[in-house]
Amino acid sequence: MTSPIEPSAEPEKKKSRAGRDLPAAIGVGVTLIVLVVIGLFFVPLVMVLVASAAAGVGTWEVGQALNQKRGMRVPLIPAVITGTLFPFAAYFGGGDALILSVLGSVSLVTLWRAFSRKDGMLLSIMGGIFVMSWVPFMLALAVLIFRDVDGPAKVFTIVLMAIGNDTWGYIAGVLFGKHPMAPKISPKKTWEGFAGSMIGSMIVGVLCALFLLHQPWWHGIVIAGLLVIVSTVGDLAESMVKREIGIKDMSNLLPGHGGVMDRLDSIVFAAAIGYVIFAVLLA
Repeated sequence: MTSPIEPSAEPEKKKSRAGRDLPAAIGVGVTLIVLVVIGLFFVPLVMVLVASAAAGVGTWEVGQALNQKRGMRVPLIPAVITGTLFPFAAYFGGGDALILSVLGSVSLVTLWRAFSRKDGMLLSIMGGIFVMSWVPFMLALAVLIFRDVDGPAKVFTIVLMAIGNDTWGYIAGVLFGKHPMAPKISPKKTWEGFAGSMIGSMIVGVLCALFLLHQPWWHGIVIAGLLVIVSTVGDLAESMVKREIGIKDMSNLLPGHGGVMDRLDSIVFAAAIGYVIFAVLLA
């Protein structure tokens, strides 16, 4: 027991852990960015493999997290196996193949539960469909964008917007944050941080529009504005799920980052709305 007049060692332990986690977090972040850049601009199959791995691991993370809630029992085996195939279907077969993959995965999850325990069957099937819709399907939409004209530049813009949303929001929140956006869901997220995300991302968006997408500058404003809103919704959605379950991170697979879904929460939603934005704005 720590003496009342002696400082507790706990803060020192936390600082020590944070110091050890920082180099690992930087290393993981740099590695992921390098893999994405290589896949986008040099070896397309790497992009598909990264998306497939992220889809499978993300599906497993969300599924096993939901299974901590009594009575959920998401069928992880068929959900993870089929989820990893969504990006391949999108890349090699396009939208039609992706739709068939989704229908096939829903059918497989339903049959899997039909031949297992009967109690909680409906909740289990709904949980499986929710997980596959949230993670692998939205990631596969990014692969569909990748197949499009100037696809690599479009996907890279989405990634930059998602990273910018987190980075600018964090900086503005630390410096100016006073008014919580959703205190019951994510106490540290503030309206000042959201404003910082919006302003910073719009600057990045204009640069992407001019130099990556070769579009008018105001396209960058539109893209950034919509992506920041949706990325924030994605961040809050994951926070809502974690708070409901009572966990801090989806897993600890990525040192210094938590789980894969703790990094993808913004990107998956941004990919979905990005697919719509580019189809309408840059058609």
